[in-house]
Amino acid sequence: MEVQGYIEIREGSVKGRYLSPEMLQPFLGVLGESVHLEKIGDSVMGRPIQKIVLGYGPVKVMMWSQMHGNESTTTKAVLDLIQAMRLGYKNAHEMLQKLTLVIIPQLNPDGAAAYTRENAAGIDLNRDAQHRTQPESIVLYETYLKHQPDLCFNLHDQRTIFSAGTIRQPATLSFLSPAADVSRSVTASRLTAMKIISGINRELQKSIPGQIGRYDDAFNPNCVGDAFQMLNTPTLLFEAGHFPGDYEREETREYVFTALWAALDLILSGRYMEETTKGYEGIPENQKKFFDILIRNSQVIQHDRPSPSDAGILYREKLVSGSIRFRPEIEKEGHLSEYFGHLELDCFDQADLEKLRSNKEIMALLAEGKR
Repeated sequence: MEVQGYIEIREGSVKGRYLSPEMLQPFLGVLGESVHLEKIGDSVMGRPIQKIVLGYGPVKVMMWSQMHGNESTTTKAVLDLIQAMRLGYKNAHEMLQKLTLVIIPQLNPDGAAAYTRENAAGIDLNRDAQHRTQPESIVLYETYLKHQPDLCFNLHDQRTIFSAGTIRQPATLSFLSPAADVSRSVTASRLTAMKIISGINRELQKSIPGQIGRYDDAFNPNCVGDAFQMLNTPTLLFEAGHFPGDYEREETREYVFTALWAALDLILSGRYMEETTKGYEGIPENQKKFFDILIRNSQVIQHDRPSPSDAGILYREKLVSGSIRFRPEIEKEGHLSEYFGHLELDCFDQADLEKLRSNKEIMALLAEGKR
């Protein structure tokens, strides 16, 4: 019997923002013979880097997550994807017959353990594609050379600041078909990635309309997506972003899974070839329009600011005793009418003002001002 519901395949051993290498082990330890699990290298600190191979089809899709250690949402979705394949979700059997999935669930285990973007040597692996100075970069490239994938998925998280265009909608997911040259030409591989993204967007609009963004396509050969696109391999960048109220990114996780499944289904069926560049270009480009909290008319409680003023607050994520704490900091003050807040409070509104006054941490920030 086919499994049809996401809740049936959602991997329950992982949740929240912090996903260390140790937290992956219960899942990896019970995979059994249905998948091929292999150590493919070591991190700077000697932690194992592993790959999972699923399926035995002629079309090879390679994907990697947590290249940036503090970007765990796509890793959770990848585990859901593996479970979906194992449990026979929808058309999984046909996918496994026609596709081979090569998955590195956690490319940067040291960064994952420390909850840092960089690896243990302080290097951003997504700026190391050409020189490959780090063992993690070498592992990724060697895996690419060994498997010669037909397509690549580069899986990341993005900050809460991004809107889907200029409207008041968060970019819950964003995508990019990276450029392969300075002129950002639409090469054959880039066109393929554009068409698949167009199809993914079509599917996601059913569940989160207006919340899909397109990432900036400025060319950087040191970025892995651009580098693989230069090698004529269609490469898709996935960016998991904010869903209202979902700072643990468990809602976003499901939408990433939906996007991954839609992409594989498009590849399996060949339906992506019916898409056009207009479908891709019609996705609004990400804009930095959001604060986590936007306080309108903050001068009401900032008595040293008599003129109208707003305060934009962003959370800083900090690893404390194995969990992520969200600590507010004032990012910007002034006339912020062109910005939005995931939470907005207006000091001219008595109810909002009382909420603010009951929050000692925010009140202390406003009293201190932006430092």
